[in-house]
Amino acid sequence: MIIVAATDFSTRSHRALRQAGLLARFRRAELHLVHVVDEDLPADLARMEEREAQRVLTEQIGSMPELPDERCHPTVIMGHPFDGILRASTAVGADLIVMGAHRKQFLRDIFTGTTIERVIRGGKYPVLMVNNEAQRHYERVLVPVDMSQSSADAIRFGLSAGLLEDGATLLRAFSPVAKRRLLSSGASADVISGYVDSERHGAMEEMSRFLVANEFGIGRWLLRVDEGPPMQVIARAVAEKRPDMLVLGTHGRSGLLRALIGSVTEEVLRSLDVDVLVVPPNRNDLRTPKAATTASSEA
Repeated sequence: MIIVAATDFSTRSHRALRQAGLLARFRRAELHLVHVVDEDLPADLARMEEREAQRVLTEQIGSMPELPDERCHPTVIMGHPFDGILRASTAVGADLIVMGAHRKQFLRDIFTGTTIERVIRGGKYPVLMVNNEAQRHYERVLVPVDMSQSSADAIRFGLSAGLLEDGATLLRAFSPVAKRRLLSSGASADVISGYVDSERHGAMEEMSRFLVANEFGIGRWLLRVDEGPPMQVIARAVAEKRPDMLVLGTHGRSGLLRALIGSVTEEVLRSLDVDVLVVPPNRNDLRTPKAATTASSEA
């Protein structure tokens, strides 16, 4: 497995490097630490920053105990952050990109998105956004699913990369479409409750069929079906279960701003304080990681 960990030398990036190092150690993976120097800097200043960045990366490899120094490679590249990260990942054939949660620059982000969102929109690489302190194993994992191929791709990559283990919770949001009509018609509470329970049961059965069809098995997962809009359901489950990581699949998009990301995934990245693994569609077009042994249609 080849992991790229992007750093801007901030505290956020420091957490991401430590997490990437632990993942690389556990999987005996090759790890590339990447720092991008702004190509718009004057030439002399850019060269100075490039030398300093190389020095800091080398120093971190030697001093950070989580980093597997014998399989750890420092890389400094010129460019804009998201473009540089993607070019470095392409050059080494990355299986996974690990990044810290970047600062939000609100006005600009309305039009372009954060660096991590723009890397995800590149559409080729699973991206792990690290929000919390590093841990060797993600023990409590929550996977919002919508029965799509994108959800299947996300689960499949998580399993092959060793990031998903038995006991993970698969979460399905459902909306009982006739509930509002029953309420407005004056139906009794028992009738409405019975209808909602029937819809919940149907959603659970659909999730089971999805798992069987994709050969994921059923007994290894905890299955949860909650009523409500996808983002509301995800936020509620995160608050209740306090997972270490969320795993989301993205859908292909033709729109400029939400290409390959979607509104639910975007909101998760921006609002939930949890590590998030985002997996792009069509993983069959990419190679399986060498270490191999989302909640709605808007995700």
